[in-house]
Parts: sequence; C-alpha cells; structure tokens
Amino acid sequence: MNDVSSSGVVEKGREYVMHYFDGTSRRVCVTDIETNFPHGKLIVSRTDTAGVITMGNQSFVDMSGYEAHELIGQPHSILRHPDMPAAAFRDLWETVRAGNQWHGYVKNLRKDGGYYWVYATVVPNVREGRVVGYTSVRREPSRQQVLAAETLYRSMNGS
Repeated sequence: MNDVSSSGVVEKGREYVMHYFDGTSRRVCVTDIETNFPHGKLIVSRTDTAGVITMGNQSFVDMSGYEAHELIGQPHSILRHPDMPAAAFRDLWETVRAGNQWHGYVKNLRKDGGYYWVYATVVPNVREGRVVGYTSVRREPSRQQVLAAETLYRSMNGS
C-alpha cells in the first residue's frame, strides 16, 4: 500500500502513520473535509479472506476518491481513517471470521485526505461450507448515530 502524500490533498492536512494488523504501515494525510454519502445509493465492495479488495461498485470508487484500478488488489484498510479505533476492526474481523454478519458505523478515509461516514454491513461469502471472502454493503448513515459513533470512538481512542 502506498503512502498518501499531501500533493493530492485539497486543504492542508495532518499527517499520520497508520499501522495495520498485518504489520505494514503507511503515511496518510487527513483533512476535515467530509463528503456526504450519496443519497439513495449503496456502496458495495468484496474482498478475499485476507481483506484484499476484489470488486467495488461505482459508488465505492466515487466515494473513495481512487480510481478502480487503484483499489482492486489493495487491502480494504486503504480506506481506514485514523479516527477509527483498532478495536472496532478487531470486532469486525472476529465476527465475520466466525461466519456472522457485522454491522457498524465506519469513518472512511478518501484518497484526497477527506472522509465519509457509512453504516456498514459485512457478510461472509460462503461456498460449499467454506468462507471464501466478504461482501460489505454500506448505506447512508443516520447523522444522530454518526454523532454517537464519533463520541464513542474518541473515548475508545483516549481523546
């Protein structure tokens, strides 16, 4: 996964080094610019069992700010915003690896350093009794629930 430099960022942002569960890390630039979820749309993506993106619909591509070819083959964590607590993703992975659906509010990082909120449902894709990947469907989030998630995530992050 490549670092995101401030050259593609619209407004001056804060730089973070993101550390991922697989031991990799990358530098990201984050702004306070929110992109609102496209009303009436669904964001859909699929990954393999390691979380590598194998498919994304046009809404996924548009909201991420990346081109489709920049997303396919990348870990889904390319969209992880530094405000998201690691415990939220640990819960997601434990839930779906156990064969269950996971639901939650997620703040995603765009390529340009901005962000967008989603209400996500992640389900395991099971073939012949074996999990072969995951599908995530994201819906427009409730603003009230986003505010609650922001408060919860700040406390989980110790800020």
